[in-house]
Amino acid sequence: MTTAIIGVGNIGRTVARHLVDGGERVVLAAHDGSHATALANELGELASAASVEEAITGADVVVFAVWLDTLKDLIAEHADLLRGKVVVDPSNPVAQDGNGDVVRTLPDDRSSGSVVAGLLPAEAHFVKAFGTLGAESLASEANRTPRAVLFYATDDGQAAAAIERLISAAGFDPVKAGGVDAALRIETSGPLHA
Repeated sequence: MTTAIIGVGNIGRTVARHLVDGGERVVLAAHDGSHATALANELGELASAASVEEAITGADVVVFAVWLDTLKDLIAEHADLLRGKVVVDPSNPVAQDGNGDVVRTLPDDRSSGSVVAGLLPAEAHFVKAFGTLGAESLASEANRTPRAVLFYATDDGQAAAAIERLISAAGFDPVKAGGVDAALRIETSGPLHA
């Protein structure tokens, strides 16, 4: 299985590192391709870099480690390529305001997971995961004893199987929080979010 990680900021970089450490093959893509190439070189032979289009095309699973607004644009641009792919959404409905404070960007009763799932082609296999811990905790809590839990939410069996494999490879115990309707519980300010 090959996992494309689109975005190599704090979350994307951490997930890529954990997956490679767990023996998974990753293809990295970023707005600035030099960042993806540098990380791939750092991670070794299980990692490579490509354009966003090439990464999605060559992957079984696509992790969009980008802000929600960027994720919406990427889905619109690459929807046809996402048919049949497992799409992992770690986004949270937050942004920085003019003062640098983090603010919620969606109504309290709406999850970014429900937004993303609604934008994907019907043939995509959606799962909400890798967004319940901040990047620092995601980096430091992998492979501890006892293993930390990472929650995920999906209504799709293929997506569930893929994400359980990836969460385990990343050094965590996967726990299903429910279907896509449970995404709100594992996003920022939800009761299952760190």
